Amino acid sequence: MSATLWLFIAQIATLVVVLVVIHRPLGDYMAAVYTSPKDLKIERGFYRLIGVKAGSEQSWPAYLRSVLAFSAVGILLVYALQRVQQVLPYALGLPPTSEHLAFNTAISFVTNTNWQSYSPEVTLGYAVQVAGLTVQNFLSAAVGIAVAVALMRGFAYRSSGTIGNFWVDLTRGTLRILLPLSAVVAIVLITGGVIQNINGFQDVTTLAGQTQSMPGGPVASQEAIKLLGTNGGGFFNANSAHPFENPTPWTNMLEVLLMLAIPFSLPRTFGRIVGDTRQGNAIAATMATLFLVSGSLMTWAELTGAGTATRLAGAAMEGKEDRFGIIGSTIFATTSTATSTGAVNSMHDSFTSLGGGMAMVNMMLGEVAPGGVGSGIYGILVVAIIAVFLAGLMVGRTPEYLGKKLGAREIKLASLYILATPTIVLVGTALSFAIAPVRADVTTTSIFNPGVHGFSEVLYAFTSAANNNGSAFAGLTANTPWFDTALGVAMMLGRFLPIVFVLALAGSLAAQDKIPVTAGTLPTHRPQFVGLLIGTVVIVSALTYFPVLALGPLAEGLQ
Repeated sequence: MSATLWLFIAQIATLVVVLVVIHRPLGDYMAAVYTSPKDLKIERGFYRLIGVKAGSEQSWPAYLRSVLAFSAVGILLVYALQRVQQVLPYALGLPPTSEHLAFNTAISFVTNTNWQSYSPEVTLGYAVQVAGLTVQNFLSAAVGIAVAVALMRGFAYRSSGTIGNFWVDLTRGTLRILLPLSAVVAIVLITGGVIQNINGFQDVTTLAGQTQSMPGGPVASQEAIKLLGTNGGGFFNANSAHPFENPTPWTNMLEVLLMLAIPFSLPRTFGRIVGDTRQGNAIAATMATLFLVSGSLMTWAELTGAGTATRLAGAAMEGKEDRFGIIGSTIFATTSTATSTGAVNSMHDSFTSLGGGMAMVNMMLGEVAPGGVGSGIYGILVVAIIAVFLAGLMVGRTPEYLGKKLGAREIKLASLYILATPTIVLVGTALSFAIAPVRADVTTTSIFNPGVHGFSEVLYAFTSAANNNGSAFAGLTANTPWFDTALGVAMMLGRFLPIVFVLALAGSLAAQDKIPVTAGTLPTHRPQFVGLLIGTVVIVSALTYFPVLALGPLAEGLQ
């Protein structure tokens, strides 16, 4: 067995061990946060300020209205900050962003996507980075967890017309989970060499004797929540490949762990809230299996290379940092695209066609392995409902999951959830080539790699936007009126349409009473169900995209 393979096994094994150790205490803590009847003093003061009664719960339409209203205000604030940044403190002399870029960026950070059609260090000053982007990194992640917990309550509640209180869930997620964890992580990152200052641009002398202007910035604080909240993006254009963001191999592994920590702990939270931790274990096992298979396939694709040059070099090292190598790059890329983080420590556009295709497939699975903070767990629970429904069809029984019957309403909502994101991806990609003026702009301005790979770049962009991932094939120039607008709409629809269906589903489930388990009830905590759920994820989610994948990365890989 080669040393490279041993390195891959060692790093994956380390991740698994640490995640196994932390998932129980973190998952239990998050369950306690959202089920505790007690409010902190600072929380009670905030509730009085906004006029919320902490003990009152909302119906699903009221919960949804709160999510949409809060997110709309966030979009307007981030847009306004960018348009007036030249008069803000610590603007670093940078001008305001254009209307279409401000629109795209505001939606990007409020939807937990963090797609960046610009070079951050030369586009946004510290005020916008901190007051706009970092704040939304906390809030968008807290919104995701809140929606997930609302769906968990739908399974746990009996004959209830409510699913919780959004403002309470948002406040607790931010103050009790994300803020304290991020504070600790930021300190650890600083000790690892990630910078944290407000020094602006500094002139330095390079090894070649030239002068270069290097930006500083409050990086560690933004990096911590970017990773823990599976937000993505970066303070620098090179993202987590930049030594100021990700200095060493051990910080690289730490950043991978941070992206996975909350998503892999939320199944435990789910098990505690519904009163059966075995159900959470089954969900976690499904997520872990998909993650390990994806990481292994991507690593194989990059180690074997494609073509004479990469084989002679020993691996496909183009676009990858020497200090991380193939293994550190593929594990990071798998994590980034299997969650909704979208951070990168290597350029996915430089991956082999099949390796880059795996990054795309990770997003096309619905990012459920383990997915983003909140969005991963509610996504895979919707797929679990589809899996139970399919099993019910095969045995001729009315499907039921966790004591709740799955009737026509529940299946329709789950089906709409499954169809929403692929529709956005495929329509956006098609319009980029079907409308003559748009196609001319895309092919002459945005695509530098014409042909099959250029098509893959556009497909990746819409896949990333609609799945709220934020990573990109960097060969595509996306800061154009078409892409800023179209991808902004894709991010907005890809975030909020699924939330509509999830909250409606939560309300429908919460209104039911629980039915007793019988001999004909499908056990949903055993390995058989894990296998059924994996099959459903692959068949229902990934194969939806197979025809378009055949036009892009598969066609390129077979050349």
